[in-house]
Amino acid sequence: MRLITQVLKTLLATSVFLLPTVASPAFAAEYSPNFKGTEITEFINIVGKNLKKTIIVDPNVRGKITVRSYDLLSEEQYYQFFLNVLQVYGFAVVEMPSGVLKVVRDKDAKTSNIPVIDGQVFDGDEMITRVVPVYSVPVRELAPILRQLNDQAGGGNVISHDPSNVMMLTGRAAVVNRLVEIIERVDQAGDREVDIVKLRYASASEMVRIIDSINNSQAKQATPANLEPKIVADDRTNSVIVSGDIKARQRIITLVERLDKELESNGNTRVTFLKYAKAEDLVKVLQGVSASISAEENKGGNAAGSRRRNSGRDISIDAHVDSNALVITAEPDMMASLQEVIRQLDVRRAQVLVEAIIVEVFEGDGTSLGVQWATEAGGGQQFTNGTVPIGSLAVAADQARDKVIRSNVIGADTGTVTPVEETQEGDPTLLANLLGSVNGFLVGVIKDDWGAVIQAVSSDTNSNILATPHLTTMDNEEAFFIVGQEVPIITGASTGSNNSNPFQTVDRKEVGTKLKVTPQINEGSAVQLIIEQEVSSVSGATNVDIAINKREIKTTVMADDGDTIVLGGMIDEDVQESVSKVPLLGDIPILGHIFKSTTTSKRKRNLMVFIRPTIIRDGITMNKISHRKYNFIRAEQLKRQAEGIPLMPLTDGPSLPDWKNPLELPPSFEEYLQNKDKEQD
Repeated sequence: MRLITQVLKTLLATSVFLLPTVASPAFAAEYSPNFKGTEITEFINIVGKNLKKTIIVDPNVRGKITVRSYDLLSEEQYYQFFLNVLQVYGFAVVEMPSGVLKVVRDKDAKTSNIPVIDGQVFDGDEMITRVVPVYSVPVRELAPILRQLNDQAGGGNVISHDPSNVMMLTGRAAVVNRLVEIIERVDQAGDREVDIVKLRYASASEMVRIIDSINNSQAKQATPANLEPKIVADDRTNSVIVSGDIKARQRIITLVERLDKELESNGNTRVTFLKYAKAEDLVKVLQGVSASISAEENKGGNAAGSRRRNSGRDISIDAHVDSNALVITAEPDMMASLQEVIRQLDVRRAQVLVEAIIVEVFEGDGTSLGVQWATEAGGGQQFTNGTVPIGSLAVAADQARDKVIRSNVIGADTGTVTPVEETQEGDPTLLANLLGSVNGFLVGVIKDDWGAVIQAVSSDTNSNILATPHLTTMDNEEAFFIVGQEVPIITGASTGSNNSNPFQTVDRKEVGTKLKVTPQINEGSAVQLIIEQEVSSVSGATNVDIAINKREIKTTVMADDGDTIVLGGMIDEDVQESVSKVPLLGDIPILGHIFKSTTTSKRKRNLMVFIRPTIIRDGITMNKISHRKYNFIRAEQLKRQAEGIPLMPLTDGPSLPDWKNPLELPPSFEEYLQNKDKEQD
């Protein structure tokens, strides 16, 4: 009996009345939920049974609820009632694609698998995500406002994606729908229609400059962007394009019409400041254009030409070099034609970065072996192909020996003859000079008035020259690059009478790596290059002066932007063998080697030149290239710093300051030192 009473109390405390109508399927089930002091987990279980849904409850979902409904609720209303109760107590329901419901805390719901809604209608407390495109308002400005209206502390979240200008909203369906409605009302394109005002007398560029000056001087406070008018000049049609709010447009149009009046005289003077071109270069072009137009109009005999002839005023075009400006005096129609020519010529010229790679690999091998004989009685053999003459070597060796000189001394008083020996030191100068010119191994043998000298030498020469000159120049402008030195070369000598006051004339020649290039950018992305490339070096001295090795290329090539081409290459291999021998004796097999001297040399040289042009049309590209080269040099300096300076371990090598942002200039060295001192302090 006590158990039955307890069950009845539980049913009264957690009562849900289900009033189905079985007689007719037209009537759906209705619910009247009443809960008092019920555990929330028990409440979730009862709703799951009634709705026949599988519900997973997070362990952090705890507490008791009390709620009562006096109305009968349909199944949809009953489910929304379930969501409302959980929202009040700080919980949310996340519906999985399989239909399973998860009950979690609000703050954990935003990271769950919330469905992304697109076109479906949800207007309750379901957790959803919507992606809303924004067309007229920047999302970075709209996001902070929406975050204040969303439940950021709970399950709500607002994220803006600037590249695509979209908003991603997460939260309960009713709140998300309200935010979407706010976005739609704010995201309204203003009145940005465009009006075109064609000028009759004034210049469009000058008109825009005047109006911009007026607007800047009258701007006492910041004007909203949607109310600020935009004005642009179209020099081709001599028109002014105005966009913005209707009232702002009307004010600008009225001002333009009042300024577009005919001048009192037929001619006017205008000063045009150039942005990119040189004023003195355009003077000749404009003079030719004006002369051509005047001749054509005079030949046609039209009214404009007659009026110009009657005016008696000539066209004047002058350049002011200091300000890079043109001062033009002409009639309005002529002025318009000249301004159009200036507009098309005063454009930013493209630049070309020319990167060259010059590679030269040289390999040289040489071997010499010679035997020379001589006898004191007379006769011998001597070769001059790289060996020391045995005759000279014998004379030098004899001079270098100490000699004993014997003589007799007769006494003055007694007349006795006494033998005396005196040692005379030898002179090694000649021997030292001969041995100083010896290259390789040298050995000599003297016995029984016979002498033999054997000399052997093997040489190996390897060199690898790599130069990577980089040049940046304007289109159709010559650029020159050299890394090397100036070598003095004697060009003449003269002496005065009696060989007095002698003097020589000396010229200096540039020796090293040279590159001269003139690029021309054609229509599209092709570059025509006029290239003169030279690699020279001093090979040694001659009897007259010095000898210079020189490799030079002069050519005109066509290359696409960023492509690498090979200008020329030289691959040569030279093998030389020189044999000096005694007739007949030198031809004897095996034994003949002691009667001859052999010298063999082999040289191989590879020279290749590669060129890559890169077109630079704007400052951003130039800045990126400079940033890359700057960081490369800085990395090399930091590498040297890490390796350290020999014998000075506590000393840091110099390095460039850090340049992180490619859109900004690197700091000056003074700024770098100041910042470094501040960091140390």
